[in-house]
Amino acid sequence: MRVSQSLVPFAIIALVLSFVNAYDPSPLQDFCVAIDDLKGVFVNGRFCKDPKRVDAKDFFFSGLNMPGNTNNQVGSNVTTVNVDQIPGLNTMGISLVRIDYAPHGQNPPHTHPRGSEILVLVEGTLYVGFVSSNQDNNRLFAKVLHPGDVFVFPIGMIHFQVNVGKIPAVAFAGLSSQNAGVITIANTVFGSNPPIYPELLARAFQLDASVVKELQAKFGSI
Repeated sequence: MRVSQSLVPFAIIALVLSFVNAYDPSPLQDFCVAIDDLKGVFVNGRFCKDPKRVDAKDFFFSGLNMPGNTNNQVGSNVTTVNVDQIPGLNTMGISLVRIDYAPHGQNPPHTHPRGSEILVLVEGTLYVGFVSSNQDNNRLFAKVLHPGDVFVFPIGMIHFQVNVGKIPAVAFAGLSSQNAGVITIANTVFGSNPPIYPELLARAFQLDASVVKELQAKFGSI
């Protein structure tokens, strides 16, 4: 059977649309390597509990009223409430954190590879911001927040918060993933295991190799 030439464009469009509508599931951990042997299988996300065995405690967490310990190198503490704490968050695409900041404490530059973040400040004063990608010329978007102010950090963007006030600060943030992940830039680059070649980082950051080695010794012990 011959196909009318007038139908060819529609067939191509239909084929293209079929690919557009097809997609892989969003990753819920750093990687998910394919395996043929079913021993030691790790799914993308979590296995689902039999609904008949589900009860209220699967959707409950208590403790976000408690301040986190900010007595550390960066002067902040993140209390995470994701699928690890609330199993019922599995497949829901949301999670929550409480962030406590000592005076002048900071949540250092980091990124969430699997989720956008919306943050609301409830106590203190924060300077917050994110940096756009190379494609957008690495523009800084930053604001000083006061109680009741809200700021959004788009998925994957490097962002930060620092307490610029004289009293402790507290913020809560929602993330658009049951496990958004976190990559703290300094820890990742200078604290990888095994370490990245110092000469590579020295050239990338325009530093002396001895400075890189010093940073690797510092962050590698964290």
